[in-house]
Amino acid sequence: MSSLGSLDAFLFSASRAFCGPLGIFVQIQGYLICLTLALGWACAAYVRRREIRQMKESMKSGNSFAFLCHDINDLEHSKQANLPRVTVVMPLKGFGEHNLHNWTTQITSLYGGPLEFLFVVDSTEDPAYHAVCRLLSNFKDDVDAKVVVAGPSTTCSQKIHNQLVGVERMHKDSKYVLFLDDDVRLHPGSIGALAAEMEKNPEIFIQTGYPLDLPSGSLGSYCIYEYHMMHADDFRTDRHGVVSELQDGGYSDDMTLAAIAGAHKRLITSPPVAVFPHPLASDLTFPRYWNYLRKQTFVLESYATNVNWIMNRALFSTHCYLSLGFVTPYLMAVVHIAAALRLHSKENLLEAAFYPYTGLLLAGGLAICTVVELLSMWNLTRIEVQLCNMLSPEAPPLSLNTYNWCLVFIAMLVDNGLYPVSAFRSHFSQSINWSGIRYHLKNGKIHKIERSKGKGPKFTDLGGKHLYGKKGAPPRLSILGSLSRSLAQWRQPKKFDV
Repeated sequence: MSSLGSLDAFLFSASRAFCGPLGIFVQIQGYLICLTLALGWACAAYVRRREIRQMKESMKSGNSFAFLCHDINDLEHSKQANLPRVTVVMPLKGFGEHNLHNWTTQITSLYGGPLEFLFVVDSTEDPAYHAVCRLLSNFKDDVDAKVVVAGPSTTCSQKIHNQLVGVERMHKDSKYVLFLDDDVRLHPGSIGALAAEMEKNPEIFIQTGYPLDLPSGSLGSYCIYEYHMMHADDFRTDRHGVVSELQDGGYSDDMTLAAIAGAHKRLITSPPVAVFPHPLASDLTFPRYWNYLRKQTFVLESYATNVNWIMNRALFSTHCYLSLGFVTPYLMAVVHIAAALRLHSKENLLEAAFYPYTGLLLAGGLAICTVVELLSMWNLTRIEVQLCNMLSPEAPPLSLNTYNWCLVFIAMLVDNGLYPVSAFRSHFSQSINWSGIRYHLKNGKIHKIERSKGKGPKFTDLGGKHLYGKKGAPPRLSILGSLSRSLAQWRQPKKFDV
């Protein structure tokens, strides 16, 4: 009984403290964070819904190819013949359950202009090499595609090295280069839509897009580019130091290019149709999710300039603060509810009633904000699923039935709780294992690269791609594995694009 009495005393004392000025501030701040996320997702849903409306109006006007372009006149031969040449560069690492399908959607684009695909691997021993070679042999008369062996990187991350080698091998007449991750599925009209935007506004430096995660879980708010299209001449001429900055110790192409764009006041855009299905591995485990989260926080440790370092520190501090500000009110709400339940079983503690029931009001406010936030996320997911289905009418339709919204909520809490831990771990370690390669940073740049030669991880983090040899038996699924998939999807972005 004494231990139960001590617990009651702790709960009442904590609930009373959480009803003080500081506690109320923290909880109201949590409300604002939830509502801000809801507003951002509502704005993104509005943009996507407007695109759907335009496609439907175009189809009502007789355009059966609205998934390619809104104006059917743009499909006339005279206009298609003048489309710019595009090179698609895809750095590959490993081979997994979704790769063949993803690659097929990428090379079967309905872009009407000259188009080439460069699949870049570090060596012929990569499982992806033979798999993509077999795939391309089935399309050799229909697609301009080749496999390029880049060799191991020595001054930057392997992904950046593969991208730069691909740029060196691209066609001399290519006007645009599209860097594409190999774990997303393209829509038939995606490349055409991106090229049209670049033609319409030559001031665009980068066009980028984001994934719609599949199959079972949540969505996220951390901006990680799934692809970027750029002017090919920016690489040929090393404009703004694009090539040299990436090559000289570059770890993250996304952060490096974003820093260059900010330093030179260049424009980054994301068209409404830039949403792509992103299937995750069915055997995703928590350790692989954790390493993925570590990679996302580790990018803030890489920088090219002092201004870039200051911006990264600001992002580091802000994200850690907001993550804690998001999670803490839920911990307080648990205390309020527990205190109220214990008070209900007591008859001689009426003098303490004010604090638990005030706490219940605060917990109720948080519950309302959470429901609004989840409804906004659900609505955005629903609209993006509809948009993806309209953009790929030939593909099996996507469905909301694969999303477990209880895991979405849990993933939001656990992910934001782990983010500061991961961020500080990345800051003090200054090293990360990415697809079997360990990178060490010094002054924001890669200065040492260690290759495990088959002794490190056997799978990539999210896609579950096999890094070495043949595919083995997949591990059994578990509740923890399901939560890991939801956590990984929560790390993926939802852009507040208006």
